[in-house]
Amino acid sequence: MGVFKNKKREIESEIFTGSMADISFLLIIYFMVTSVFSATRGLDFALPEDNRDQPEIKQEDSIDVFVQPGGDLQLDGNLMARGQIADELLPYIAEKLRQNPKKPVILRTDPDATYGNMIYVFDILRTPIEDGGIKIETISIPTQREISNIWTMLGIVQ
Repeated sequence: MGVFKNKKREIESEIFTGSMADISFLLIIYFMVTSVFSATRGLDFALPEDNRDQPEIKQEDSIDVFVQPGGDLQLDGNLMARGQIADELLPYIAEKLRQNPKKPVILRTDPDATYGNMIYVFDILRTPIEDGGIKIETISIPTQREISNIWTMLGIVQ
């Protein structure tokens, strides 16, 4: 008997990639078709219409709160010391709002006043008035540009 040498033939392992390109292009097309194209959107807001008729604004139409350096207030032109603010600000505003519930409160701040003084007054204004269900509906804080342009024109800024 002869010795048979069984030679093992090595088979090269190879992955067929001929159709890989076709599959990848099909996947790209599939994801392009099924994905939602979203447009980049900015902020949604409505600009006011151009109105050439300027309504006449009177100081009596709003409650003017002016924070001065050092924490004192001018409330509709009347000086109020910092120690009186917590006790007298809301009752004064409540009386004004009884006459006109939609009257806005305009909170102005002197450029030399500290941010903390303005926030102190703002927090008091946001406190609910417990007297007869009266509520401050609008608290407006104008920018320095608005103050210099509009309020100076109206003669309200001291």
